[in-house]
Amino acid sequence: MSARNSQANKAAARERLRVERERQAKKDRARRQLVVGVSALAVLAAAGGIGYAVVQSNKPSAWEAAAKATTVTAPKNTSGTNGTDVVVGKESAKKTLELYEDSRCPVCATFEQSVGATVEKDVAAGKYKIKYVGATFIDDAATGEGSKNALSALGAALDVSPEAFLKYKAALYSAKFHPEENDDKFAKDSYLLEVADSVPALKGNATFKKNVEDGTFDAWAMKMSKAFDDSGVKGTPTLKMDGEPVTVAGSDNPPMTATEFTTAIDAALKG
Repeated sequence: MSARNSQANKAAARERLRVERERQAKKDRARRQLVVGVSALAVLAAAGGIGYAVVQSNKPSAWEAAAKATTVTAPKNTSGTNGTDVVVGKESAKKTLELYEDSRCPVCATFEQSVGATVEKDVAAGKYKIKYVGATFIDDAATGEGSKNALSALGAALDVSPEAFLKYKAALYSAKFHPEENDDKFAKDSYLLEVADSVPALKGNATFKKNVEDGTFDAWAMKMSKAFDDSGVKGTPTLKMDGEPVTVAGSDNPPMTATEFTTAIDAALKG
């Protein structure tokens, strides 16, 4: 092999090596750029995810939004600001029994199971009217949203008729359907509708069902709850006749049997 050929071969080899090195360098640069790009996207995605999570956590819940609503859809058969005056009974009745209850309240359930039928009979007879004030404080004390959801459903029943409202309230408090205080069953629309199936006026009632599932009266329920909070009443059940407490004689306790109730009511009606 001549010296010229040897030099040419070496030059060609060096050129191939240079080209290979440049090709490899380009691949390495491309790889680094890809890694940097992906890392940047990951950082942006993480930042975006954190931002989204922060925004979501700061968004008010549906019930908080309902409480702040400026437009309130009130059920039929109500009166007063935002429809929070719920009075059931004959216009001819001269006295009004105020009844303060929380749908999850176990003592309210005991009261309704023992005395509810007497109240309903008295109202039908025109002995007095009842003014219902619904509370939701157990949702805070025991956590959950069953009190609020049941109150909204009671609004849907009231929208059907005062009679449907009373029957549905009785069903919610019944031994068959009323859950333990810490069991938030009323938070489920499906359970509220199951209870409603025991009330003829509500069973298969498409409008009632839609109002429960759509939360039509959620804002009304929250305004009603605020009315309870503003009343100064500290517990449920609380009974008042035209603003004066109705209790067992010699105590601050509400009447919890039909006999105690009739005695206390008769005394209040004379007052």
